[in-house]
Amino acid sequence: MNTTVTASAADAQREIAEEFAFFGDWTERYQYLIDLGKQLPPFPDDWKTEEHRVHGCQSMVWLVPSGEATNMHFDAISDSAIVSGLIALVLRVYSDRSAQEIVDTQPEFIGTIGLAKHLSPTRSNGLAAMLTQLKQYAAQELKSV
Repeated sequence: MNTTVTASAADAQREIAEEFAFFGDWTERYQYLIDLGKQLPPFPDDWKTEEHRVHGCQSMVWLVPSGEATNMHFDAISDSAIVSGLIALVLRVYSDRSAQEIVDTQPEFIGTIGLAKHLSPTRSNGLAAMLTQLKQYAAQELKSV
């Protein structure tokens, strides 16, 4: 997984699209997602609280914001391997960015790599809930500036 922070959210989305283009079918892409999820940094158990839980996901997902409006960082994890892979993609696009860039960035990579067509409705809803929560954290940070 690319652990360096890409210059912009748009660049990160472009890199994700290029990576997924290497795989011929969705079996390989799902395996890649699972592998990405396994590379997420450790997530402390004491962060797995109701306050950090993302509601709307079928699996358990926790999202923890830190930083301030100029540079927001997110840590997240799921009890589902594929959802953890989705988290890894979301964090590449949105973590370690300004709150304004987070709010302004649409998750175009979801359509570009075909995720929208290949996720179950419950996973799609969960991904949308996670993105909504992340953007709400960024919007709150902008209001406090």
